[in-house]
Amino acid sequence: MADRLTIEDLRDQDVVALVSGGLDSVTFTRWAADHGVRVHCLTADLGQPDEDDISDIEKRMIASGAASFRFVDARREIAEAGILLAMAGAAYEGGYLNTTGIARAVTTELALPVMKALGIDVLSHGATGRGNDQTRFQLYANMLDPSVRVYAPWRDPAFLERFPGRSEMIEFCEQQRIPIRATREKPYSTDANLLGLTHEAGRLEYLDTPARFITPGFGVHPKDAPDEPERVTVGFEHGLPVSVNGNTVDPVALIETLNNIGGRNGVGIGVHAVENRYVGIKSRGVYEQPGLEVLYRAWQFAWQLVLDRRSLELYRFLSNMVGRHIYEAAWFHPSTVAALDALRRLAGTINGTITVELYKGNVDFAAADCEPMLYSPEDASMEGVGSFDHTDAEGFLGVLGVSARALNRAGQIWPDALRLRPEDAD
Repeated sequence: MADRLTIEDLRDQDVVALVSGGLDSVTFTRWAADHGVRVHCLTADLGQPDEDDISDIEKRMIASGAASFRFVDARREIAEAGILLAMAGAAYEGGYLNTTGIARAVTTELALPVMKALGIDVLSHGATGRGNDQTRFQLYANMLDPSVRVYAPWRDPAFLERFPGRSEMIEFCEQQRIPIRATREKPYSTDANLLGLTHEAGRLEYLDTPARFITPGFGVHPKDAPDEPERVTVGFEHGLPVSVNGNTVDPVALIETLNNIGGRNGVGIGVHAVENRYVGIKSRGVYEQPGLEVLYRAWQFAWQLVLDRRSLELYRFLSNMVGRHIYEAAWFHPSTVAALDALRRLAGTINGTITVELYKGNVDFAAADCEPMLYSPEDASMEGVGSFDHTDAEGFLGVLGVSARALNRAGQIWPDALRLRPEDAD
């Protein structure tokens, strides 16, 4: 078992801290610096919509005692990862498309080259001991570079004794005159990136607080969306989305465009989920994911056109697996890579456009122009067209009927057991 690092172990040493510029980040940086630790802060630019000026993060961290500060531009990386999420349909319980979980993988991967350049082997993060992010940062670092050591202040008894909660951190920052945006009255916390916003904690921990309690950052609640539907067309080439409404877009522009269109129509705003965290407790989240929701739904309509029953069954199995793997810190696991390879092969058959209609949070099918596809209007028609011969069904049903009659003769047909209350059946 790896040695557990404490603040005393790090005195007069250097660490790279993954920071957002929020309350946890500035508190830890100041506290660690006071304990003789040189904290080199790193922020990934993930397209955070809640930062009016992302350069303000650097000012807050330097004011908190950071020895240095670095940005890494991760917008393209998270956009490409988000597209893979939508392709895989990689949702977790309640329909959450893993927008925060994938951000941890992207951030950790981009942080390691910075650590190597600085000659630092200790990575620090502000994830709590109750949550999922601690597993993501640590396991991804372990997978990508086993030589990296991880320090988590929220698992350090000294830090927990000094800061049992947000109130103590806010008081500490006020005493130190560290600029913070957090307040004791803030009703919930938000984690944001280009793919989505995760709202949790505070008032949202109580189930009498509705999902509409949040103030959307990516659009409007469905009830406040326009009264007229809006159509959007996504163009696919060899299984990858390459255009929106006929305009060619790169991955970042694709997500940004669909965020704007989906958000203003209330799509993917206020997704409510009470889910099972990896550590075993249930938590409640309210999510925003408009762009990914539109893309995910467009892909779902495309799969219906190009996959037969066996391929669709495989897709559903892999989709569920990948969604759970991302949530449980296994994005870089070989089984996830293999699953995505299989999904890419299936998706490669999608060429053309899918048009959806957005209306007050709903995403409905509007039109498709894809070739080639398995769906044939002629073969499916009830009219006298197509290559399907109705008389062929006689032999087909005769073969299936053999096993149906055999089940009855064997006494294995129990219709009474299918009542709402089987014990009440005559």
